[in-house]
Amino acid sequence: MSGRHNGLMRVLIVEDEQVLARAIAKGLRRRSFAVDAVYDGQSAIDAVQAADYDVVVLDRDLPKVHGDEVCRQIVEQHPQVRVLMLTASGELASRVQGLGLGADDYLIKPFAFAELVARVSALMRRSAPAVPPSLTYADLTLNQGRFQTYRAGEPIALSKKEFAVLFELMRDPETVVSTEQLLERAWDANIDPFTNVVRVTMVTLRRKLGDPPLIETVTGVGYRMAMPHADGESA
Repeated sequence: MSGRHNGLMRVLIVEDEQVLARAIAKGLRRRSFAVDAVYDGQSAIDAVQAADYDVVVLDRDLPKVHGDEVCRQIVEQHPQVRVLMLTASGELASRVQGLGLGADDYLIKPFAFAELVARVSALMRRSAPAVPPSLTYADLTLNQGRFQTYRAGEPIALSKKEFAVLFELMRDPETVVSTEQLLERAWDANIDPFTNVVRVTMVTLRRKLGDPPLIETVTGVGYRMAMPHADGESA
């Protein structure tokens, strides 16, 4: 599912300079994005087919499959994905050609990392449906922009992953979210699909949220928000 917000947005870095690719990925992860990185055009095509990305940061000069062809395929087959194209060429004709292929934005190397973050964030806002800055469920409030969570007015310190998981549950409280969906939206492709990290995160998240419990397990399906009863038992 594309169109997530802020820390839950998923980015694919496609850059054959592996040191640069890893540096970009590391920087974006520090800002709570879920990030994968590949180093050639064919791997990029395969990655976009296998997972939902909100933004692809795409180097133009790639081995195996040129970045122009990668961009063309993304635009044709995954129109919801935004493409930020990177190039070493500052010539106007090169930029026009890249945008003509369907890229949403263009960034010339070398670039300031802060500008890349700003452009990625702008593309995400363009593609994402409007989401309120704060989500509320029962006496629980989650403020995305400030990375803050409150219950009954009292602040709760959450890790980035706990915050991401809680956001996914609160954004549509009546929907059951599976473990696989949480892994896709709050982690990246390097996560082991058989890991118990979601269960462990859910344990610590529930403990921090306190009683009465607000998250319920739907056996064999996943998790969803639960309206607490007056006696302290969840629905």
